[in-house]
Amino acid sequence: MRRDRVQALLAEVASGQRSVEDALTQLDSAPVEELGFATVDTHRALRQGYPEVVFGQGKTPEQVVAIAARLAESGDGFLVTRAEVATQEALAQHFAAAEINAAGRTVLLRATHPRARGTHLVAVVTAGTSDLPVAEECAVTLDAMGHPVQRITDVGVAGIHRILARRETLADAAVVIVVAGMDGALPSVVGGLVRRPVIAVPTSIGYGAAFQGLAPLLTMLNSCAAGVTVCNIDNGFGGAVAAGRILDALNNRG
Repeated sequence: MRRDRVQALLAEVASGQRSVEDALTQLDSAPVEELGFATVDTHRALRQGYPEVVFGQGKTPEQVVAIAARLAESGDGFLVTRAEVATQEALAQHFAAAEINAAGRTVLLRATHPRARGTHLVAVVTAGTSDLPVAEECAVTLDAMGHPVQRITDVGVAGIHRILARRETLADAAVVIVVAGMDGALPSVVGGLVRRPVIAVPTSIGYGAAFQGLAPLLTMLNSCAAGVTVCNIDNGFGGAVAAGRILDALNNRG
């Protein structure tokens, strides 16, 4: 929404011509911005609590930089996921403060005035080291959303004692995100150990019969531990946003 329209809206509220609730409704349905190759949702943070995140895959570095620049103008910073090396380099050249996570293929520019950090911990658990790219995407997204993260790495069921040794850390978490490929059994194990929400993220890691993540996806959907929520294959970002919505309810913030 343009600045002059916002000023006029606020003036109407101040003069009593418009209610606060009506003004919020107007702001909630604010317009997007056309860039020719992209339509940027500049008021998503107003509706959902978080600004639009840029999915870098399939976009040119120039396109990603243009979208990121528009988002950064609001002071909310930006987060780019699935950023290829050329895109990472282009963003680093344009935004000196940008934080690159090469493993997670993310680029984060923090907000000028970030909102207060959450008080509830998220445990991001990986079955194997090969699952780290998806887990790092998840962890960076949670960090960008203002939620503290505890990483628990390489604790798959092939050595069940490893996850059992981390039960205290799992119990301290408000939400547990489990990232696993191959047989995808770890979320079921974790779901049987904790009373917190468990979000399972299957990865495309595994030999041929894993079918690029389909086998662990089906295992997680058929989990014998009740209440495990399952995200799409390799979707660490989606797992983080799901956890973030749960945590925002716990923190009573939007």
